[in-house]
Amino acid sequence: MANRKRILITGAAGFLGSHLCDRFIKDDYHVIAMDNLITGRLKNIEHLFPLENFEFYNHDVSKFIHVPGELDFILHFASPASPIDYLKIPIQTLKVGSLGIHNCLGLAKAKNARLMIASTSEVYGDPQVHPQTEDYWGHVNPIGPRGVYDEAKRFQEAMTMAYHTFHNVETRIVRIFNTYGPRMRLNDGRVLPAFIGQALRGEDLTVFGDGSQTRSFCYVDDLVEGIVRLLHSNYSQPVNIGNPNEISIGEFAEEIIQLTGTDQKVIYKDLPADDPKQRQPDISKAKEILGWEPQIGRAEGLKRTYEYFKSLSEDELNEKDHYNFDKFIVK
Repeated sequence: MANRKRILITGAAGFLGSHLCDRFIKDDYHVIAMDNLITGRLKNIEHLFPLENFEFYNHDVSKFIHVPGELDFILHFASPASPIDYLKIPIQTLKVGSLGIHNCLGLAKAKNARLMIASTSEVYGDPQVHPQTEDYWGHVNPIGPRGVYDEAKRFQEAMTMAYHTFHNVETRIVRIFNTYGPRMRLNDGRVLPAFIGQALRGEDLTVFGDGSQTRSFCYVDDLVEGIVRLLHSNYSQPVNIGNPNEISIGEFAEEIIQLTGTDQKVIYKDLPADDPKQRQPDISKAKEILGWEPQIGRAEGLKRTYEYFKSLSEDELNEKDHYNFDKFIVK
């Protein structure tokens, strides 16, 4: 259809990016997917390849971006997004949040497109305010091991707002809290796939710290709905999208054992440096501005996610994460 809206999604082969591709295809957009596949996986989007309103570019957004034709929207969701990623590919993490957003904003300006960035609760660091509201400036160690991700996202927000105020580019900023669901990478270091993977492999569940630190888990379908509503809103300031239902990691480990019906022990290891002790979004703005709040409870979301992980092959279950470093010249 000639009158379809056209949207570019960077990081399209990743966990969130692939679900966004599905949603915008369902909403009858022409989706242009872009990913350099350093952490993304083609299997997340290969079901879309036969569609005439879907196209894929294997490209690194840290380099110049050219997309022919008109563009209505750009979603910049390209970035390594797990603690293991930050430590293994720190320079790429910084580049996609700085050079990458600059390229996307330049494209948005040239195409007169509305751009949304995937920011993160990590901009709040290890917060001294709880729950976290959008007007909290954060407590971040810029030179700590997590700083490459936290500061890349903080810079990304600053650059986006600069283009909004100076060049009048239409921009949206979504601050994403812990999200889970099908297509998460099993071995990416995040707590939910780590616990489920360990349970399925018959390994003990590893809790870092004493288990008292908290997280708030939002199911991916809820998150995608919040993103779509924010994209189409008239609000240009940051908005938290996440589930305010907080749980300790220790309690969460017990939930996973109950879910999987396994009888593993929980073992405790030292907490990594700068790991946030608390994470809970204040979603008052999302409720007020977008009429959004999560609809899928943790019990139902975990059940769906567990079904996905159970469907993985033995090889996938035991796969170690790999990075396609041949995609990069590290400078």
